[in-house]
Amino acid sequence: MKGLELAQKYYEAYGREMLQQFSHVLPFLAIGLAGSGSECYGYDDETSRDHDFEPAFCIFLPEEDVVDRRTAFQLERAYAKLPKEFMGFKRSPIDPVGGSRHGVIRMADFFSAKTGSPDGTLSPEQWFSVPEYALLEATNGAVFADHYGQFTAIREKLRYFPEDIRRKKLAGHLLLMTQAGQYNYNRCIARGETAAAQLAVFEFTQSALHSIYLLNRAYMPYYKWSFRGLKDLPLLSLQAKPLEHLITTGNTSEQAKEKAYLIEKICTAVTQEVQQLTGLSSTEPEQQAYALNDTIGDHALRNLHILHGV
Repeated sequence: MKGLELAQKYYEAYGREMLQQFSHVLPFLAIGLAGSGSECYGYDDETSRDHDFEPAFCIFLPEEDVVDRRTAFQLERAYAKLPKEFMGFKRSPIDPVGGSRHGVIRMADFFSAKTGSPDGTLSPEQWFSVPEYALLEATNGAVFADHYGQFTAIREKLRYFPEDIRRKKLAGHLLLMTQAGQYNYNRCIARGETAAAQLAVFEFTQSALHSIYLLNRAYMPYYKWSFRGLKDLPLLSLQAKPLEHLITTGNTSEQAKEKAYLIEKICTAVTQEVQQLTGLSSTEPEQQAYALNDTIGDHALRNLHILHGV
């Protein structure tokens, strides 16, 4: 059973009834499961169950003038008394000093921890500086109930980058793709610097992954899930295997030729998708990067260094 399904069943079996005791604040609560942990992405499996996997959910509270500290404490005590085992899974002990992924959490604390903003309002610079995995943790998972609507509204504000931000980041990664893959990899191989060549491959792969996620208008998850998430994307998911091959093979003469070929193929696939989505004429990554940057509507963002978003 997946963690999100387990969480919802646990909430429906015990949490919903428990929360009826708090009818005076129930209309202001949001209940669900989101944040860190493979279960919040739907990526959990048997291996995931060795830590932080349990029947549990989150109760998200609005500001203290709506749900005060006393009520929050009472909610914490009621949540702690819920059954410690459900469908063969045991709950973890609640941390007395806080920091738990589950239980009673202030919305402002949750979103501040992920994005630095308690209400999801981000400046252009914050959109650039907040890691994508953190933005994804703020918007992943599932909401089982949101009577007040505030939690859902904040998540909608953070759902994805504003278009100008997306284009700035994509332009930067297109440029890094061509620098690391089409240019630096071959030069390192020519010099016999195979370790440096592999670093170039890693740089290329990172920017290719970012570019593909940006084209799909999807946040790239924490690095260990980046390939897992890539396989679920509607655009360019077939690039997962060649990208994996690039970073898991060596750099002998024959391997280097194959890698150079794969790099060109991946660049072509990505730039063709950029061309289709944006209408740009060029399919050469470096030219495309600068042309894409020129389409940014905000004058100040457009004039920032092309690599500002990466």
